[in-house]
Amino acid sequence: MKPLPSIAFLGLGVMGYPMAGHLFKAGYPVTVYNRSPQKARRWAEEFGGTTADTPALAAASADIVLSCVGNDDDLREVMLGSDGVINTLPEGAIVIDHTTTSATIARELEALLAERGNGFIDAPVSGGQAGAVNGRLTIMCGGSESTYNQVEALLQTYAVRVKLMGPAGSGQLTKMVNQICIAGLLQGLSEGLHFARSAGLDITEVVDVISKGAAQSWQMENRHSTMAEGHYDHGFAVDWMRKDLTYVLAEARNNGSHLPVTALVDQFYGEVQGMGGGRWDTSSLMARLERLRNP
Repeated sequence: MKPLPSIAFLGLGVMGYPMAGHLFKAGYPVTVYNRSPQKARRWAEEFGGTTADTPALAAASADIVLSCVGNDDDLREVMLGSDGVINTLPEGAIVIDHTTTSATIARELEALLAERGNGFIDAPVSGGQAGAVNGRLTIMCGGSESTYNQVEALLQTYAVRVKLMGPAGSGQLTKMVNQICIAGLLQGLSEGLHFARSAGLDITEVVDVISKGAAQSWQMENRHSTMAEGHYDHGFAVDWMRKDLTYVLAEARNNGSHLPVTALVDQFYGEVQGMGGGRWDTSSLMARLERLRNP
């Protein structure tokens, strides 16, 4: 039986930490790198894998390198910096990036790695921390079909749905569609619950009824109770959503699409940040409405 490929996993945040864990538990040899080495050591103590002090050292003997970092600049650093993957990546190895970034950097990395005989897949994820922990993420991929076919089974280790969407950058573009839809849904849900409260209705009873009809959504099912209670210390942070929407709006300017609602919701998230809610869950759009009602 052919041995499983060796893995380097770079970035052990709320998503990367459990994702790397799923790979190790599935039998893959995993070496991890994290900017704060104590978290890498904690991961190794929990799962039994090994750690590396730099991305270059992690990648030196890897068949597949996965990254899940913060933004374009972070990705450039771990891939192209002085201690970056590019310095040691073996010929024929594949890089999979789970970071939500611009489509531009995905295309740049794919072209650069192709010149060196390496494959690249941009593979942003959706499903949040719970999806990562439970191995039920959705992964939208961009890259060549031949490279994707080599890594699809690996990605299914922590995903409920994996799909190749087109050439490099297509995964990031699909993730942008995801964020556009979520932003609009959350603003609509916030306004609906805010209206229900202002009208003297019981939010729980309202949701119990309307969630069985056309208004139903994941956000309604999973966030209405915490929104009603004003609890936002969980989930996908406003700061992260604003980072994602920056990429969305820049891409929209490039491709000529018109996103007035998305631009407005991005502005509202800026106001939430001004309220001190940068680390609040994205459902905290309701907190802004409540403040407007009761300044």
